[in-house]
Amino acid sequence: MNPFFFNKKTSIIKIKENILNVHSIESFGTHDGPGIRMVIFLQGCKLKCQYCHNPDTIDTHGGIEYHIDTLVEKAINMKSYFGDKGGVTVSGGEPLLQSHNLIPLFKKLKENGIHTNLDTNGRLLNHPAIELLDKYADLVMLDIKHMREDGFRKITGKQNKETTFNFAKHREASGKKMWLRYVLIPGITNTPELLHELGNYFKDYKTIEQIELQPYHKLGIHKWDALGWEYELKDARENTKEELEEASNILNNYFKKVKIN
Repeated sequence: MNPFFFNKKTSIIKIKENILNVHSIESFGTHDGPGIRMVIFLQGCKLKCQYCHNPDTIDTHGGIEYHIDTLVEKAINMKSYFGDKGGVTVSGGEPLLQSHNLIPLFKKLKENGIHTNLDTNGRLLNHPAIELLDKYADLVMLDIKHMREDGFRKITGKQNKETTFNFAKHREASGKKMWLRYVLIPGITNTPELLHELGNYFKDYKTIEQIELQPYHKLGIHKWDALGWEYELKDARENTKEELEEASNILNNYFKKVKIN
């Protein structure tokens, strides 16, 4: 496999063999997959979502180098806390930018009986990503940014929302488990029309176990300020209890389970 990843603007991220560029590690995560989990946040993302609460993970040249054996050892030491449902989640940033080295990480985790989960925006589906998904990712949590192209472009700064939906189609065809994640931003992503579009699009998917609704918050604004970046959603408000209930009620018509994080 090729240890280089190219983006469309010709910049190259060189990945050292068996090394992952890690932003941070959470030892006892309870919001990133089933059970208690070790959550590895990788460095680097090609999107710049307006509501991102970890903008310091976007830079593809940052992070701390970890050998995959070190990460596996950490996970094994935590295995007694995972129980029947827990395991390891790899998030970001965008983890699929480092698919090449996630393959041996996930392979070793599975060899040690540890559940693997990938939290992704689904923007990359190259050969290493496909191998990772089809052979080693027990669960995928797919972030749906927006149901319409103009909304997707405004939120992420990138075009072509269909790449995410093509990713979902691939996961569905594999027959392997998937969760959806959707950030509710009042007036931007939480309208009944958009929620019905979301439900109608995915209603026939067999692999989707649940959808997680993530209420919009401003907890990451200070990180944007520290980076010297403008936070474009500073005037957006948080969801009311009634709005969260309405969104949940709508999506309950389409999904097996709706969870508000």
